[in-house]
Amino acid sequence: MMSLEPTLLLALAALAVAVVALVVVGRRRSNGAGKARRPARQENLDTVLSWEPEAVRVMTASESKAHALLKKALPGFIVLAQVPMSRFLRVPTRHSYSDWLQRVGHLNVDLLLCDSSSKVLAVIDVRAPQESERSRRRHERMVRVLKAAGITVHTWREDDLPSVADVRALFGSVLGATPGELAAQAARSGPSSQAQPLIPVADITEILAEGDRDADRSDAMEPVPSGFFDELDTPKPGAKLH
Repeated sequence: MMSLEPTLLLALAALAVAVVALVVVGRRRSNGAGKARRPARQENLDTVLSWEPEAVRVMTASESKAHALLKKALPGFIVLAQVPMSRFLRVPTRHSYSDWLQRVGHLNVDLLLCDSSSKVLAVIDVRAPQESERSRRRHERMVRVLKAAGITVHTWREDDLPSVADVRALFGSVLGATPGELAAQAARSGPSSQAQPLIPVADITEILAEGDRDADRSDAMEPVPSGFFDELDTPKPGAKLH
């Protein structure tokens, strides 16, 4: 009987290892099946029917005024509105690119000033006089990334936009021209076309609840807010975005 004890112990050990292996394999298969089912459910959703699209303005009333101001002060330069940062910034891919997109890549800059070859010269951040703490942190993170890329950021307040002369003085050094030269260039370009005034409706301040889609509501044409993803992409508890 004593000679059988080592054999019995080995058999029990082998059985225990086999049981653990079966449990691990079962969990992996279960997790794999769950991951495989999730995309299948998503693919069953129709792109148009499940997310009914609705056209809105690209810029708020304040952003439209700032855009017209830049075009008037700096003729010959390209002014783009609501451009996602992933469109004009390139980052290394040694870390997850999707994580970078979630942090800042999907955020839009309000106005992007470019030369005639579309090279980025500066970003204009048009901000409300009063903003939430979450919005403030988002702006700070966005500015930090832009400055790290060597892009100058100018912050304008909606209720205190600069004058045409102020804009020319502000960008004169960046553009390599004096305010007088920029003014002369504007004069040679002739009278610029005036932007059509917007219907004076209040800018959207919150994401509308699902189903709140009345056709006659006053904000039906208002643009998607720059911070639209602030509430959707809420970081996990304890997570820090640097």
